[in-house]
Amino acid sequence: MSALAVLDRVPWLERSRTIAPPGFNRWLIPPAALAVHLCIGQAYATSVYKTALVKHFGVGQTEIGIIFSIAIVMLGVSAAVFGTWVDRGGPRKAMATAALCWTVGFLVGALGIFTGQLWLVYLGYGVIGGIGLGIGYISPVSTLIKWFPDRPGLATGMAIMGFGGGALIASPLSSFLLQAYDPGYNSSASWIPSGNAVGLLFLTLAGIYFVYMMLGATFIRVPAEGWLPKGFDPGKVKQKALVSNANVSAKNAIKTPQFWLLWVVLFCNVTAGIGILEQASPMIQDFFRNASGNSAVSASVAGGFVGLLSLGNMLGRFVWSSTSDLVGRKGIYMVYLGLGAVLYLLLTTVGSSATLVFVLLALVILSFYGGGFATIPAYLRDLFGTYQVGAIHGRLLTAWSAAGVAGPLIVNGILDSQGKPGTLMASDYQPALITMVVLLVVGFVANLLVRPVATKFHEPPAVKESA
Repeated sequence: MSALAVLDRVPWLERSRTIAPPGFNRWLIPPAALAVHLCIGQAYATSVYKTALVKHFGVGQTEIGIIFSIAIVMLGVSAAVFGTWVDRGGPRKAMATAALCWTVGFLVGALGIFTGQLWLVYLGYGVIGGIGLGIGYISPVSTLIKWFPDRPGLATGMAIMGFGGGALIASPLSSFLLQAYDPGYNSSASWIPSGNAVGLLFLTLAGIYFVYMMLGATFIRVPAEGWLPKGFDPGKVKQKALVSNANVSAKNAIKTPQFWLLWVVLFCNVTAGIGILEQASPMIQDFFRNASGNSAVSASVAGGFVGLLSLGNMLGRFVWSSTSDLVGRKGIYMVYLGLGAVLYLLLTTVGSSATLVFVLLALVILSFYGGGFATIPAYLRDLFGTYQVGAIHGRLLTAWSAAGVAGPLIVNGILDSQGKPGTLMASDYQPALITMVVLLVVGFVANLLVRPVATKFHEPPAVKESA
């Protein structure tokens, strides 16, 4: 908290310095938001060097998977704890804080790799970097919702698609740097980068991401009080189903059944997506491994698959969230969860028949996963209004924290019981994938139960929305 107190006294970071002047073009805001989300989206590329860390530290997949789980837990916890501070202090202060935490997380993680101390990687990338993830995740989202009240689904899609697309950049960049830093690199499918190469990768990413995230913080702006886009009639938005014309505070939101139903929806959708994403690179190799232990998919192709999934994740966040402006948030979640369960069943039964089938099924599943992330802030805005929507969103992201633990534990725990990395096959994944189907069905039912928020939770009309 002392670090936050120091940042609160930096004049350049004050909200008053970020209020947009009259005539400001709101389309300049999405690139600033993307600068942050594309950087912290690197979290989705951890599978590129996961096997290298398993070998470097001499532990199982579960122990290395915990790094990702800690980061996601801290994302949700920090978003919940600092959500109100983000709304009060403004996006520039929050984005600068996120840049510092994310960078320090990589530096401490690199130290852990170089010294062979896994706990330092947990502390650095997991805890410190995870705090940067949470603060950096919610600040651009709440800002864009206020800039695009006429298209909240489009706004959240533009913000969050960057997080989904982070691995699209980080995956090939990481593969390139690992090859450059590893003197033992060769083109064989069995190549695994050295631990020191991963440490050097962390140092490089720390420098690159700090520069870009601070650029985003520099150019971010918030709308002036009372600002509305030209020609926008708020009355038309409020006539739609489940869209409230009232505001609910973060304190009252967590008392409503709607909040907890959406918590279950997000938890189920995220857990199912992480089931593929966290294991993406080794998973596609295992699905096409023959009896002799050789895979038809090389390590470099598997790395490309991670990047392709990132593209599906990113596009899903924009396309499906924008579509929710037309079909409604409840309707689009019926697609994410219902059709998603069917696709998981197909992946389990026919996914190993051909690489094209596997890739297409995984792409659509990951597009639903990304779409669920991008649509949830607009869903919250519909139900609870824009007052403290950032803080409410932060509290709801604890579902992501829980999913960040549950997803990898389910998959890694089952796979560790089936055999060692490099020896697994498609059938070894079936128990984990069936579990994901069940979770999606539970989320589907929770979404069906969502109704408008009772008036007893509404704030008085005189309460002003956060800028």
